[in-house]
Amino acid sequence: MNAPLPDVPEVRVVGLPLLTSGFDLVERLGLPMHLKVHGPLEPMAGEALAGLAEQIELRGRGGAGFPFARKLRSVAEAAIRRGVRPVVVVNGSEDEPACRKDTVLLNRAPHLVLDGALLAAEALGARTLVIGVTRDSTEASMRTTLAERGLGNRRGAALRARVQRNPVRMVTGESSALVRSADGGPPLPPGRKARTSDSGVGGAPTLLSNAETFAQLAVAARIGADRYCRTGLRDEPGTVLLTLSGAVARPMVVEVPTGVPLRYVLQLAGAPALPQGVLTGGYHGKWLDSVAAHEAVVSRAALDACGGALGAGAILPIGESTCPLGESLRVARWLAGESAGQCGPCHLGLPAAARGLADVLDGGGPTALEALREVTRAVKRRGACKHPDGTAAFLESTIAAFTDDLAAHVLGGGCGRPVLGVLPLQAETPRGEAPSGRRLAVDWTLCQGHGLCADIVPELLQLGPDGFPSVAEAAVPRYSEARAARAVRCCPALALRIEEDPKAASKQRPALPAALPPGRGRRALGSGRQ
Repeated sequence: MNAPLPDVPEVRVVGLPLLTSGFDLVERLGLPMHLKVHGPLEPMAGEALAGLAEQIELRGRGGAGFPFARKLRSVAEAAIRRGVRPVVVVNGSEDEPACRKDTVLLNRAPHLVLDGALLAAEALGARTLVIGVTRDSTEASMRTTLAERGLGNRRGAALRARVQRNPVRMVTGESSALVRSADGGPPLPPGRKARTSDSGVGGAPTLLSNAETFAQLAVAARIGADRYCRTGLRDEPGTVLLTLSGAVARPMVVEVPTGVPLRYVLQLAGAPALPQGVLTGGYHGKWLDSVAAHEAVVSRAALDACGGALGAGAILPIGESTCPLGESLRVARWLAGESAGQCGPCHLGLPAAARGLADVLDGGGPTALEALREVTRAVKRRGACKHPDGTAAFLESTIAAFTDDLAAHVLGGGCGRPVLGVLPLQAETPRGEAPSGRRLAVDWTLCQGHGLCADIVPELLQLGPDGFPSVAEAAVPRYSEARAARAVRCCPALALRIEEDPKAASKQRPALPAALPPGRGRRALGSGRQ
């Protein structure tokens, strides 16, 4: 299996570097070296900065691809309308196991990212700058960077700048989760849709973009739109940063001009000459089959046109020797575990989708396939954030890309290939949504089919056609521990228990009580049984 990617993998460049200039000289561009490599940067007025972003067709590089100029103008208009100072937020949360491009920038070219953020803050008249990070390395680098600039969170300062550290979780990179944590709340989506350009940190209009977006802005402001647009495609100029991992000889982050053939980038990292498939855009992205991957070029529009996605810039090929559906199942289970556990489409729908894909692989036939399709349709556009949507898109792409393997599993005995685990996942995930190391077990000698357990923890237990739980054991993720304990307490037949899962890596934790001592709580429920 692939080891987790390091924070700062090997960095390569195709053509002339823009974002990675100076990487061949030093490991980290401190302020003196940054100025030697990139030169000074003059402030720009708000409309001039928006015009520059329009000329270079700058879009957000965090996955959504929203036009930066439109976002900048929306924040400025909201701030003027309300008569308040806006806030600028750099989203450096990069918590997907297959993504490292922003982490590389924050560790090796932090002043370039800060330049873009300061340009935007000056143009907007912002007096608050927040840099969201989730890793020890990026936190240390950005604290050092602010100190090198003489910036801090001091009262009375012309610009108050601070680093906001959040846990490593998929959902902390969501814009509303980062805003919520910056306001002192939990780093989770709030469950209500609100545009940060209208109301973000402290309720003020907030310009929030990811690290690469601000770095691209800083490069363009230095060299000008004309020179910037000489690199890459006419309608999507400049360069992009990609993280290559999966079935490659050398995992790396590479800076490439738009329009470069994807096959060339894959060859650079030592991918198989004829990959079975290439996952583009990361774990919320889409699969390309070998033919489409051979013909694709690196750009947002080109990848969309051939069924892929630029997304967060992660590119993951897999070889012919592994089962692509099994690889996708590993990712689906990880994505289900990344749920914040606070809305039904996420903490119920995503585990159900992962189970549905497992049923397909286990020979569940057309019925299992249709059930999988139904659950992926059901979770879309109903979550508190975009995590359910991205996961559903990944699963739908998996079904569409590997039709031959799907037919072998649905109609036959499987594809016959092992699951090698070539797609990187985090080795340990010490957060509330990780597996707890416990399982919920049913004692069939006591179970009478009351069904309360399925009402309390439907993400873990469902009732079969006979009215009894359909499984005897279910692993308990940490976000379900409280509900699982409640299901144990509420079982009228005392047929449920929580026990250590011998297969879990975290079994060293102290066990929850398997049941409450006999007394009013459980006996009262039991005595009222009909």
